[in-house]
Amino acid sequence: MRPSLLAASLVVALGASAAHADDAASAVPVAAPVAAANTGAAADDGSRNKQPAQVQELGAVSVSAALDQARNALSPDTGSSQYVIDHQAIAQLPLGASTPLNQVLLQAPGVVQDSYGGLHVRGDHANLQYRINGVIIPESIGGFGQSLDARMIDSVKLLDGALPAQYGLRTAAVVDITTKSGHDFGNGGSVGITAGSNATLNPNASLWGSSDRWSWFFTGNYLENDAGIENPTASKKPIHDHTNQVKGFGDVSYLIDNDTRLSFLFGVANNRFQIPNNPNQTPQFGYLDTVDFNSANLDERQRENTRFGVLALQGKLGATDYQLSLGQRYSRLAYAPDRIGELMFNGVASAVTRSNRASTLQADFSTPLGNRHTLRYGIWGSFERAVSGNDAWVFPADVEGNQASTAPINILDDSRLVAKTWSAYVQDEWSIADNWTLNYGLRGDRYRLVRTESQLSPRLGLVWQASGSTTVHAGYSRYFTPPATEMIASSNIAKFDGTTNAVADSGNNTPLAERSDYFDVGVSQNLGAAWTVGVDAYYRKVRRLQDEGQFGSALVYSTFNYAAGRVKGVEFTVDYAQGPLSAWFNASLGKATATRIITSQYNFAPDDLAWVNNHWIFLDHDQRFTSSGGVSYALDEATRIGANYLFGSGLRKDGAVPNGASLPAYFQLNLNVSHDFAFERFGQLHAQLGLINALDRTYELRDGSGIGVGAPQFGPRRGAYLSLQKEF
Repeated sequence: MRPSLLAASLVVALGASAAHADDAASAVPVAAPVAAANTGAAADDGSRNKQPAQVQELGAVSVSAALDQARNALSPDTGSSQYVIDHQAIAQLPLGASTPLNQVLLQAPGVVQDSYGGLHVRGDHANLQYRINGVIIPESIGGFGQSLDARMIDSVKLLDGALPAQYGLRTAAVVDITTKSGHDFGNGGSVGITAGSNATLNPNASLWGSSDRWSWFFTGNYLENDAGIENPTASKKPIHDHTNQVKGFGDVSYLIDNDTRLSFLFGVANNRFQIPNNPNQTPQFGYLDTVDFNSANLDERQRENTRFGVLALQGKLGATDYQLSLGQRYSRLAYAPDRIGELMFNGVASAVTRSNRASTLQADFSTPLGNRHTLRYGIWGSFERAVSGNDAWVFPADVEGNQASTAPINILDDSRLVAKTWSAYVQDEWSIADNWTLNYGLRGDRYRLVRTESQLSPRLGLVWQASGSTTVHAGYSRYFTPPATEMIASSNIAKFDGTTNAVADSGNNTPLAERSDYFDVGVSQNLGAAWTVGVDAYYRKVRRLQDEGQFGSALVYSTFNYAAGRVKGVEFTVDYAQGPLSAWFNASLGKATATRIITSQYNFAPDDLAWVNNHWIFLDHDQRFTSSGGVSYALDEATRIGANYLFGSGLRKDGAVPNGASLPAYFQLNLNVSHDFAFERFGQLHAQLGLINALDRTYELRDGSGIGVGAPQFGPRRGAYLSLQKEF
C-alpha cells in the first residue's frame, strides 16, 4: 500500500474533525457538565467481566475524571470480546499482587499457558499487544522474563476477537492496562514482602500521591527464588534454577489546564536466570580428550533487560478528544553457555546477544459527529534497530555431518537490522438506533525490514442491545501481522557449513507478514445483578501463518511461516458476585491447524518438512480444551478465603506424525486465606497465605517434542507462600 493512501484517509478524517470541533467549540460552554463513565473504582469483592455502568450526567466532575472519560472515548468496546480483571480481583488470587502478569491473564477465557511464561490466546502464538493507559508499549525480545508487574494495575482488559480499526499489528489479543493513580488513591504508600517455597523472597514498595496539579504513582520490587524457569524434570526441586529479578514502574502526571494532561510513564526490568539442568543425559560429542560430562553440572545463564519511557499528552480540543505520545523501548538479551558442556551435548556452544531499540509515535483522536456518529482516527509509527550477536564454538564435520575433530573452532556471527512500521486508521461508531451500534472502519499498515509489505484492512462490528441485560455482538476484521524484527539471513547460516552446526536446507530465511480474516460472534447475558454469562465463537482463516519455536540452547524464539492456517473455537464464561461471595468459570474449546512450512526451513528435520508440506497438522500450541475458575468468600470484614484452578487437555507433542499427539491433561488447584490484623500503634497489616498446586499433581507442559519445541518443562510443584503488606 502506498503512503499516499494512508495520508489521504487521515487528511479526510482530520479535516472533518477540525470543522466539527470548531462548530462544537462555539456552541458548547466551556463549563458544561462532562459525562463520566466508570472510573475503575472497584467494589470490595473485586470485578471480573462485568458490563460497564451506564454513562450518567453529573452535576460536577473533577478534572481527572473528565480526562479519564476522554481517554475512555478513545477505546470503544465495540464488536469485539473483552474480559476485565481489576486490582481487587488480582488481590484475591493466591499470591495477590505478587502474581506474575501471565498468571493473571490465565484467569481469562481462551488463554492457554505454555513454558517460559508464554501465553496463547485463541490458538495464536504470543502476538499480544500491550497498552498502558491507552499507549502502545512495543514488545520486548522473546524470552521468559516479564517486565510488567501486577502491582501497577488498577484494571486490565483482555480484548480479542474482531477488533476495531484502531487495533492492529499484534492482534491475538490486546492487554489494555489502566494503572493506579495517585489522584485516585490519595497520598500514601505501601511496603511488603512475599516469601515461601523454593527460597522465594519478594520485597516490594509503592508510593503514590497528588499535590495541586501533580500526581504520581511509583512501584518497585525485587524477586529471587530457586525455580525461575520451568523444571525440565518432575522433581520437587529443580537443579541450577536460581533467578534474580528487579522491576520498577512509574507514572507522573501534570495538569496543564482543565482540559490537558501531560504524563510520563516509565518502566524497567533486570532479570537474571540460571538455565535448569536435566540430569543423566548422554554426551554426543567428544571434547579434546574428554568423553564424559555430568549434565547436572551444566552452568548456562541468561540475562534480560527491558526499559521503556513514554511521554503522553492527553486532552480535548473543542469536541475532539486526543492523546499524543512519544515513546522508546530498549530490550536486551544475553545468553552465556557452558562452553565445554554444550559442545559435548549439542556440538555447538553459542554466546547469544540480542538487542532492540524501538522509537514510537502514536496519535489517537475521537470526534462526535452529531448525535449518532463518533469518528475515531489516528496514526502509529515505529522505528526499530535490532542487533544480534553469536559467538559460537563448533566442531569440524565431514561431508556426512559426523564430527571430524575434537578440537572446536570459533565462528563469529553478527547482524544489524532496521525495521520501520507505519499505520493509520479511521473508523465510525454509528448509533443506528437506540439499541443498535455499527462500528466500521479501515486500517492501513506498512512494514519494511528486508522487504516491504503492506495491507489495507477493513473492519466491521455490530452490537445489538437486545434488552437491558442482553448484548449480542458480531464482527469481521482483516488482520496484518508483521514478523518479529529479529531474523537470520542466509549468509549467517552459510558460515556453519562443514561444522556440527550445519543445517540440511537453508530454505527461505526471510519471515513473512501474516494475513488473516477473522470472524467473531457472541452474546453476553446479565441474570439479575449477580450473574453474567457469555458465549463467544470465532473462526480465523490465515495465509502465511506465523509461528515461533525455540531451536537452540538460548531460550529465545525464532519466527517461521506456514503457508496456510485455520483456527476456530468457542468460549464460555460465567461470573457471579453478590455480597461476600464472588466466583468465576471459563471454558474454551479450540482447534489450530496449518500446512506447509515456507520460511526458516533450516530449523526442521527433512522428514518433518516433507510431511508438513503435504498434510495439515496441529500447531504445537494447540490445546483442545482449556478451563479456569475460582471462588472467593469474605468470612467477615477482615478475613477472606479463596481457591482457583487451571485445567488443560494438554499441548501437542509428536506422535506418528509431527504434533500428532497430546500431552496428558493437567489440573492445578491453588488455595489462599487472607486476614487484616489491626494493631493499636502499628495500624492494619494485611497477611495472605497462598498454596500453589495444593494437590501437588505432577504435570508436563512440554516433553521436548513437537514442531519448534526445544526442551521438556513441567508445571510447578506444591508451594506455600506468605505475603505481608502494610499501607501508610
